[in-house]
Amino acid sequence: MWHRKTVAVIFPTYREKDSIKDAILEFDSTGFVDEIIVVDNNAQEGTGLEVKKTRARLIKDNRQGYGRAIKTGIKNTKADLLIIAEPDGAFEGKDVVKLLAYSDDFDTVFGSRTHVPLIHSGAGMHFLRRILDVLLGKMISILFMSTTLTDVGCVLRLTNRRGWKKVSSECKADNAMFATEWLLLACKNNVKFIEIPVNFRSRVGRPQFNATFFGQAIWGVRIFIYIWKVWFYAKLDRKLR
Repeated sequence: MWHRKTVAVIFPTYREKDSIKDAILEFDSTGFVDEIIVVDNNAQEGTGLEVKKTRARLIKDNRQGYGRAIKTGIKNTKADLLIIAEPDGAFEGKDVVKLLAYSDDFDTVFGSRTHVPLIHSGAGMHFLRRILDVLLGKMISILFMSTTLTDVGCVLRLTNRRGWKKVSSECKADNAMFATEWLLLACKNNVKFIEIPVNFRSRVGRPQFNATFFGQAIWGVRIFIYIWKVWFYAKLDRKLR
């Protein structure tokens, strides 16, 4: 609990059998988390057994999709503050305290993996990837006249119910684009948010997608196009009102 507000951590899981138990225990050890929800999105065999070694609640969602799993987790908790993370070992549980501290003043707190002192060895946030994230973030900041952004795809984030309500009806992506879509909609709908630096470590196991340079380049182009799409429809919607 944080200042009389209940706190839930939501972990979507697919290929994190080897890291999920440690991730749950690490986030739980902060002492501020009231509930941990793991959404089994057709996860690896044995994942459920690892979750049962903890106090986390396991929810099955056979409809494939990273965004779908997160939305399922949110629907299955009544907590006041919702923290989204990945159970792959890339994020540090202690950063929960950072997110919660900023939740006193903001409805949504987005993490950023691009701050060099907090990028751990082997994290995969190489120079080109970091520059691309920063440039796309600045592009969003300029187009939507929002607060400064340096990362368009960091999963680690916190929202209160008010912040989520402002974007939830428009969050349609069920795949990995969900993380960027949420950020764009927060800008579009004037959610009171801030971005803060978080620790970014090496993932346990092999990357889920976009591990190659080519894959990351294609993903960057898709995000670039998607940003302009959301901005265009936001402008069009304002003109029609």
